[in-house]
Amino acid sequence: MDAADLDRQARTLSGCIPPLLVSRLLELGYGEEVACQAGRGDWFCAREWTRLLGDQGRQAEALEVLAPYVATGWWPAARAQAELLESWGRAEEAIVLARPYARTGGLPLEFLARLLARHGRKDEAVTLLSNGIEDQLLAAALVDITEGTDRDEEIAALLAARIPDRHRCDSPWCCRGLDPDTAIGLLAVIRERQGRVDEAIALLHTRHITSVNNHDQLADLLARHDRIDELRAYAASAHHGHAARRLAEVLEGRGDVEGAIAVYRQPDHSPAPQRHDAVQLAQLLARHGRGDEAIEVMRTLVDSPGGADDWIVDTACTLYADHGRAQDGLAHLDALKARRDGEEEGDFFRMRLRLMADCGLLDEAVEQARAHPEGDTSYAAWTISDMLAEAGRAEEAVAVLEPHAPAHSSALAGHLIDLGRVKDAVALLQPREPEPATPVWTGTFSTESPS
Repeated sequence: MDAADLDRQARTLSGCIPPLLVSRLLELGYGEEVACQAGRGDWFCAREWTRLLGDQGRQAEALEVLAPYVATGWWPAARAQAELLESWGRAEEAIVLARPYARTGGLPLEFLARLLARHGRKDEAVTLLSNGIEDQLLAAALVDITEGTDRDEEIAALLAARIPDRHRCDSPWCCRGLDPDTAIGLLAVIRERQGRVDEAIALLHTRHITSVNNHDQLADLLARHDRIDELRAYAASAHHGHAARRLAEVLEGRGDVEGAIAVYRQPDHSPAPQRHDAVQLAQLLARHGRGDEAIEVMRTLVDSPGGADDWIVDTACTLYADHGRAQDGLAHLDALKARRDGEEEGDFFRMRLRLMADCGLLDEAVEQARAHPEGDTSYAAWTISDMLAEAGRAEEAVAVLEPHAPAHSSALAGHLIDLGRVKDAVALLQPREPEPATPVWTGTFSTESPS
């Protein structure tokens, strides 16, 4: 067992039992197998088994399982042990364990700082993080931790110093470290919790990048403070569509379903938000028992110029299936195929097979899949086995996947576990020969010039 191998397991989910399958083993009563693999260096088995032991009050045994993993110096193992210690009321031991790792900065430093803050040592946590203000992760933790302290203005000054008067990044990769837009967002968090909401709003209006990870901080702030007219005006101008989605969510939450629908029906000159708005509208209608209207929205979108993207057609087919209209979904796919001179993309063909299965035509779907020009590929095997497994025909699903085991080892192992063939599943997932170890990245770059 070494840190490089553990790091590879965590990054690639290869050479080990993936988390979902570990959970399935435990759910089906195969705890002994999980314990055995935990003792053999399988990280995800070790992580779940120690949690289970801790929940049973078997703390010493849990620490014994983790000990060889922690001994490698691999941070995720140390973090797992620190989290267990804290959950058992042994926070000081957790702090002692985490402190040496925090010297490298990054995630270990954030973890230690939040741990300190949770246990009455906020000032120490703030001091540690203040020195790393240029790191986005640490800056965000710093703003979180200072809530409820008298150090908001101190941190606000540090953030303000990171916001230039003129320059604004035009992409998330423009400025290294804490970019101006992120600093603006964090400063706005401080101003909002100080009750200076107007200042927070004004700050957020100066951002160049308004939406991150499909969320708009300004839209969320306006919603929290019930400033619906401002949110409505902002949604009309924000081209990403995330503010409009937030407005619709607020209205739906208040029971104003028609108002939420109207938000998504607003004309938009940008094709991408139009498509996303139509999908959001269809999902809104479906949530409120208006499935036929939802399907019609998606049908119109799919049939519009450029609307037959695979993800959009997949959403439409899901709605057809969920509302007992799989046959209509097949007819729609037939129409799309006819418009393309009888050609059908692989993804559309996969959707066809699932709709056929929903119509009770599983055997016919399997036959069509096998007769398809790509019917002997590993991708087709995965689709066929999935349909068979959903129909309760796990043995047949295994037979289809076995010739393609390397490509779909996790899926095949899952079916084997369901059949009680746990040893076979584990043998499939564990490598026969050790894979070459790769260095563990510490989060730093070499300062040596290339030779």
